[in-house]
Amino acid sequence: MERHHKRFGAATLSLVSLMDIFTILVFFLLVNSSEVQQIPNAKAIRLPESITEQKPKETLVVLVSKDQIIVKGEPVVRVSDVLNSQARTIPQLASVLNRQAALTWDKEKLEDIDGTEITLMGDREIPYQLLEKILATMSETPYKTIYFAVNKKPQESS
Repeated sequence: MERHHKRFGAATLSLVSLMDIFTILVFFLLVNSSEVQQIPNAKAIRLPESITEQKPKETLVVLVSKDQIIVKGEPVVRVSDVLNSQARTIPQLASVLNRQAALTWDKEKLEDIDGTEITLMGDREIPYQLLEKILATMSETPYKTIYFAVNKKPQESS
């Protein structure tokens, strides 16, 4: 063993190779970390649970809490006002959604029969009447593909 060390000398560590490896690792992590889309986190909203495998897309998010409907962080209308109304749709929500669609999409996309995408993030305790009015309102705007935000429920192992 001594003869081997005398003949080849002390082992050296090449920092250039090490830096290359760490650079590649950093780029790999940056690229893969941006793949997962986060939906807004609202502490007041308890989402329904699902075993879905589909990842959330980056769309306009409508938050529906027990008290109000919020679009892009701005309160649109109170839930109590919507439930007390006899209207089939929610004019305030339709106005905000149409304005957001006009700012985000071009005219051709807005007139497309498939429309654009939107995510509904609603508390699991919201009444069905409210959900029905929100969906009816969304169907009258350019937002035709509606996603429901849910918490991923862990699958039970057999």
